[in-house]
This record gives sequence, C-alpha cells and structure tokens, in this order.
Amino acid sequence: MDAGLKRELEAKVYAGERLTREDGVALYDSDDLSWLGRLAHHKRTELNGERVMFNVNRHLNLTNVCSASCAYCSFQRKPGEKDAYTMRIDEAVRKAKEMEDEQLTELHIVNGLHPTLPWRYYPKVLRELKAALPNVKLKCFTATEVQWFEKISGLSADEILDELMDAGLESLTGGGAEIFDWEVRQHIVDHACHWEDWSRIHALAHSKGMKTPATMLYGHIEEPRHRVDHVLRLRELQDETGGFAVFIPLRYQHDFVDSADGKIRNRIQARTTMASPAESLKTFAVSRLLFDNVPHVKNFWVMHGLSVAQLSLNFGVDDLDGSVVEYKITHDADSYGTPNTMHREDLLNLIWDAGFQPVERDTRYNVVREYDKAPSLAERRAEPQQVWA
Repeated sequence: MDAGLKRELEAKVYAGERLTREDGVALYDSDDLSWLGRLAHHKRTELNGERVMFNVNRHLNLTNVCSASCAYCSFQRKPGEKDAYTMRIDEAVRKAKEMEDEQLTELHIVNGLHPTLPWRYYPKVLRELKAALPNVKLKCFTATEVQWFEKISGLSADEILDELMDAGLESLTGGGAEIFDWEVRQHIVDHACHWEDWSRIHALAHSKGMKTPATMLYGHIEEPRHRVDHVLRLRELQDETGGFAVFIPLRYQHDFVDSADGKIRNRIQARTTMASPAESLKTFAVSRLLFDNVPHVKNFWVMHGLSVAQLSLNFGVDDLDGSVVEYKITHDADSYGTPNTMHREDLLNLIWDAGFQPVERDTRYNVVREYDKAPSLAERRAEPQQVWA
C-alpha cells in the first residue's frame, strides 16, 4: 500500500471518520496484517474496552431436509436420503433440556427449508420449548426461513413475526446472507431470498423491537470488493433501523466427506480454497473498521478454530459466541477438529488465556455477569497453561 494512503486511512480511523467503499478495498489490499490489527483493535477497544462477550447457548437444527441445493452447503438433505431427519417436537424439547443444568440462556435454531412441514409446526415448537425452558431466549430462523414461511403459509412476514414473537421468539438469526452481490450470489445460492427480502425481513424485525445479528459467508468465490459491498449494504440498513447487535463473518467450509452417506455436497470446493487464518483475521479487522455503527463483531469459533478465535480478539472481535453444542451445519462439512461443545468454564479460560475480561451476556447483549479481568502475564507464567489447538 502507498505510504501516503496508509497514513490517510490511519488518520481517518483515529479521527473516527466513516470509511468509504474505496477505503475498504484499500484495506483488503494491504498485506500489513499487524497494522490492520492495530487499527481494528483501537476501534474495538473504543467500543468495548478489553471485554469479550459470550453466552451459554445450544444450537438446534430441527430438520436438515431442504428444498434448496445451495452450492456451498453440506448440511441439506432431500426427502428419503439416508441421513435426512426431522425432529418431533418432544424430541426437540428433550434435546434443549439436556443443558438445563448449565444455566442455558439461549437456544439458536436454524433449519432446512422443509418442503412438506406445515407452517404451524414452527410456532408450536417454539411454544413448547418456551414452556419447557421459560428463562431461555429463543433465537430462531433465518430471514430465508421467514420468507419460506410466507410461501407455505400465505401469510405476510409481518403476521409471521407477530405469531412467532407471541410464541416466544426473541431474535432472528443472521443466516441466509452469504454474499449479497448478485455477481456472486447467483452461483452459490439456490433459494429465493436475496438482499431485497433479507433486508426487508430484518428491518421488519427491528421495527418490532428485535435486535438481530447479521452475517457474511466469506472465503469462497467472492472477492474483497464483494465483502466490502456486503458490509456497506448492512451498514446503510443499520443507519436506518439501528437493529443489528452484532456482525458475524462466517468462514466458508469445504466438505471433507465425514457425513454418514459419504457424499460430497459442496459443488464449488473444487475451485475454491478455504480462507487462511491470516485472511480470516484481515476480514475481521476490515469488517470492524467499516461497520462503524454496529456495537459488536463476533467470531463463531466453530468455523475458525480456537487459536484463531483467540487471535481475532486483537483484530476487532469482542464476542466469541457461546457453548454452541452440536453445530451440525459446520460439523457436517469440516473435520479439522473444533469441539462440538464448549462449557462456560472452557470459554472463560479461552478468554482469560488471550488476555481479556470475560463478560457473559444474553441474546440482546445485556450483561448477565462480569468476570474477573485476565491474570497478568507474570501470573500466567507462574504455572503451566493449557494450549488451545
């Protein structure tokens, strides 16, 4: 990067000026990773100090049966396939209650677009889950699912969200975003929910008082300019609604054929390479710098690994998601070793080991509990430390 441009970008960041599309592309062009990290860490520290948030959550995927066949997806199955499944409501409740003793605060539910499940199944399962776990927040369904509910029910998204909220819905999830630019999207997505509907549904949720996450799937066939475009669309929507609580860059995964039937479902992996740790850290940093009106940036550790998750806390990230438990969407694809579950104590030690203060939060980013600050380097060197793979 030209030294003059580098000084100009740094000055804008430290002055708190909004970065432009051109600035974002220039930041991605930089190969000075430590410089990018310093700028992003300055911004995250301005917003969140040395705090790192997490929650105790459980992921539930009620069904992997899906009418879409997105090119990157290893999770979806067609009706009749050997390992296709759809949970009964009592089964979903039983799984959700498995973590009750760990003071679970959130259930995170996303699913395939099931071609025959009736609309009424979805509010019913939320009501039963809420009755079984009244203190647990329900963070459920992507905007893509809500649009699917419109199709199968004949109701509007407005009516659907009202009914789901009445059943206990606290927040939508951020999925279905992938990359919004049609130049890329047309090659990776096989459903009908694109920027216009995704943004419409999240804006509607925000108007009803929800705080929702936003995501971006990166590291496949897109280019840095597409990532910048993606973030700026979300930033503009955030200017209008203020409803995004967190931005989550999600690392695209290859299919390593560890599913039960041995099939490779990822149709673009032959011409893609997964993002390296350095590319991931750059993506977190540039996202933090561009997305100046969202309070939090999350590393979903399942997709990045624990060591990169720790490093990312110095590249703009201030949230490490949660305990997760059985995240099938990624674990149906990868085999590189992230655990299915992290317990509260695991997350605390991960954050302390990286030198930050853990803060447990709820779904709306209200503080549940603040923990002690990280021990000093001298204290940590006084006894053997666990090494995170």
